[in-house]
Amino acid sequence: MSLPHYWVRRCFCIFWLRTKKNLYYKMLTAEGISYKIGQNTLVKDISFSMRPGELLLVLGANGAGKSTLLRMLSGEKKSSCGHIKLYQKEISDYPPQELALKRAVLNQQNIVTMAFSAEEIVMMGRYPHYKNNPGQTDLNIIDEVLQLCGITSLRTRSYLSLSGGEQQRVQLARTLAQIWDIPGALLLLDEPVAALDVQYQQQTLAIARQLAKRGFMVLGILHDINLAAQYADRILMLKKGRKWYDGSPAEVLSSKSIYEIFEIDSDIYTNPRTLKHFFIPKDVPIELNNQISI
Repeated sequence: MSLPHYWVRRCFCIFWLRTKKNLYYKMLTAEGISYKIGQNTLVKDISFSMRPGELLLVLGANGAGKSTLLRMLSGEKKSSCGHIKLYQKEISDYPPQELALKRAVLNQQNIVTMAFSAEEIVMMGRYPHYKNNPGQTDLNIIDEVLQLCGITSLRTRSYLSLSGGEQQRVQLARTLAQIWDIPGALLLLDEPVAALDVQYQQQTLAIARQLAKRGFMVLGILHDINLAAQYADRILMLKKGRKWYDGSPAEVLSSKSIYEIFEIDSDIYTNPRTLKHFFIPKDVPIELNNQISI
């Protein structure tokens, strides 16, 4: 083989391998996506990608567009412009049944009015996997996620009799059951720790991190900066519907970035044992009039 032909073939092989690698690692891509309601733009020109094995947490002030972005990524809302692709296919092109086998969503609010048992709610996550009756695999998965979420003792309880935090853990188990046996699936969590006490906040995010390590793509929305710094592989910070920062916690969390996003002064420290960042907000000065009308 002549020298020029050798280098042509070598360069082609390198290009093909890199292209294949990029296609594998970028299983979720958002390219210039926006969302408008009338004249109001809730999400504007956001681009990013995710790969299996990654836990990406989204931070931002109220009204920054976090939940809207998550609903766009789930396929619930159609972007006004741009493209969202899951496994190289437009999210809007998936039939509902096929999409349910590739992504699961834990919504911020889950309204249930009928007295289903906790186990029946969790079993709903397996509906896309069978037609008439659940198989043994489905039953085994239900047992696993009930135990993982610490709600085995609640399985026969009416969902309506549970506390807000217990209901949230049941809904988490339902979401996990949906994609438990589908490595590489996308898990979307909208404020998953909002109704939970400290123990279950930590447990929920520990589950999210372990799922990412097992090869899932996990994207969640949080308001707690310290939890994001503790668990995230990557943090996406939004402001007024735009992507403001995107990187590892060490790269994006600073007094400057937190002030830009949340308009609050803070100090950033590093835990000497874990080397994780954490922030302490400074007092917010509030003055009340001496005379208060009653």
